[in-house]
Amino acid sequence: MTATLANTPLHDWHVAQGGRMVDFAGWSMPVQYTSIVAEHRATRTAAGLFDISHMGRLRFDGPSAAPFLDRLATRRASKLAIGQVVYALVTNESGGILDDILIYRLADAAQRDYFLVVVNASNREKIVSWIRSRPAADDLQFADLTTDWAMIAVQGPHALQLVAPLVEFDLAAMKYYTATETLIAGHGGIVSRTGYTGEDGVELIVGAAMAPRIWQMLFDRSQSEQLGAVAAGLGSRDTLRLEAGMPLYGHELSENVNPFQAGLGFAVDLANAQFPGAAELARFKADSSQPRRVGLELVGKRVPREGYAILDPAGATIGQVTSGTFSPTFDRPLAMGYVAPQFAAPGAQLAIDIRGRAEPARIAALPFYRRSR
Repeated sequence: MTATLANTPLHDWHVAQGGRMVDFAGWSMPVQYTSIVAEHRATRTAAGLFDISHMGRLRFDGPSAAPFLDRLATRRASKLAIGQVVYALVTNESGGILDDILIYRLADAAQRDYFLVVVNASNREKIVSWIRSRPAADDLQFADLTTDWAMIAVQGPHALQLVAPLVEFDLAAMKYYTATETLIAGHGGIVSRTGYTGEDGVELIVGAAMAPRIWQMLFDRSQSEQLGAVAAGLGSRDTLRLEAGMPLYGHELSENVNPFQAGLGFAVDLANAQFPGAAELARFKADSSQPRRVGLELVGKRVPREGYAILDPAGATIGQVTSGTFSPTFDRPLAMGYVAPQFAAPGAQLAIDIRGRAEPARIAALPFYRRSR
């Protein structure tokens, strides 16, 4: 790890608690504290706290903010009501995915509405450059607030119980994919009912200076109420999202993949579309011959990794694994990858070449994991 890595406001806590720190997209981030499996299972059964401050947070203000974002992303920001959050994509002129993002429409204390866009850490600089390259009206105000704020994900069946005393409203009544400005432990921040683990929970955006105190308050409450929350690193965040069938940029998503291949057609609004690549995406939507993202379940214990070949029953390569893991929830290997459409039906019997041996694999419907409601 080099000395030039960026640190989140919680970095010192991670180090003091024995977090194994790695370079992730230029940030020093904890991959685990105890074990990936323990942190994964704690999130499924109690609560996991994730420092996701490395993700980019970009703010747009002004009368032209909504039309600007309508020309940037695959879903129309102008359709959002204040308090709504939507998953969308930023695409290039060829319809390839530059990033997958969340768009928040919020109102500040003076009831002026604005937009917050959360982008992947690995794509932040690219997306900021892309934004600055787009034509914009003079009244558009754009700011990259990533280092001014911290972001904490609290996920798991005990997440709401853990966070509820820190806010002054009924967190349980807050609908999925909504957000609000509010006081968090007495300090201004944003609460959203979003997440990336397949579990119920919230994500908190708080001022960088307040983050360590709020983070510690969550652990103190977990201990006093015996809620079982643990600090969870990037390792378990990856196994959780894979079980939940969520694509990850750099693995399932890239500039060489379009949203319809990735199973993200729901996030593309082609009606009166103005964003880059819209015409190409209209063509891709009607093209049923493209490789598509699938889930794969394996019978044995050997774990497929990114880049491994997916084989048809005759042993011919028909695709590649994009992510693979040994699932702590299902106690077997799982993977995602892209295959030709004629092999993509759930139940299809295929194989994955794992270091020279064809391991039987079956196409499974995504997501692998769906929480009880």
